[in-house]
Amino acid sequence: QGQLVESGGGMVQAGGSLTLSCTGSASIRSFDRMGWYRQGPGKEREMVAIITGGAGTVYADSVKGRFTISRDNAENTMFLQMNNLKSEDTAVYYCYAYLARIEGSIEYWGQGSQVTVSS
Repeated sequence: QGQLVESGGGMVQAGGSLTLSCTGSASIRSFDRMGWYRQGPGKEREMVAIITGGAGTVYADSVKGRFTISRDNAENTMFLQMNNLKSEDTAVYYCYAYLARIEGSIEYWGQGSQVTVSS
């Protein structure tokens, strides 16, 4: 499955939108689940959104209705569409992938993308 490479972070004003992308160096089709986590200044890393292989989704309460996670297996890419951004969304965002295997599960992490929301 190789590496996960993120893109799309940046700076935006409150109320604005950004889309993060996470592209696998190999096929992402076999991942059991993928997702986005974030770590804000002085905070613990937290789950933002998860998408399963069957396209089921889970969102943190703080982003429900504002963020949308999706995956395009043909493009080996997962997305996080972030709308109506707030200053508290400022964080480093990490993409994540989980592969269940008989010999032991494997987790993959992206390098992190900074998202800064100015009020």
